[in-house]
Amino acid sequence: MAQCEQGYLCDVCGDEVEDITDSDLYLRYVTGEVPARVLMTAKERHLRCNPTLAQFIVDPAFDPVIVEGPFDKRQLDPADVARREDLITRGWQRLQEVRGLGIPISDYPLEEIRNSKPDISISKPG
Repeated sequence: MAQCEQGYLCDVCGDEVEDITDSDLYLRYVTGEVPARVLMTAKERHLRCNPTLAQFIVDPAFDPVIVEGPFDKRQLDPADVARREDLITRGWQRLQEVRGLGIPISDYPLEEIRNSKPDISISKPG
């Protein structure tokens, strides 16, 4: 995650995001929200500096994040929250493991994200 000798700076707090395991950007990449082509140009944040995303990580190794207000997951549709918790938690767990695997970044995303193919069909006027 280093650019020269300094890593990416958090867009929220300004501190360096020192490790991929604490990266909001790479979590969003692993879960398919951010395409690989924008990894070098997208803004970076610590996971906890994006509480609306971090609140969906449900793992004993991650201290829970509580969001107050309209984006509080307790105020959202329970089925959507369960789906989001599953995806984001699995993405966070994947981030914890990829760091030590020695694999290319293209292999970081969750398996279902790596295996999905974008819809490239184009409708022609008929």
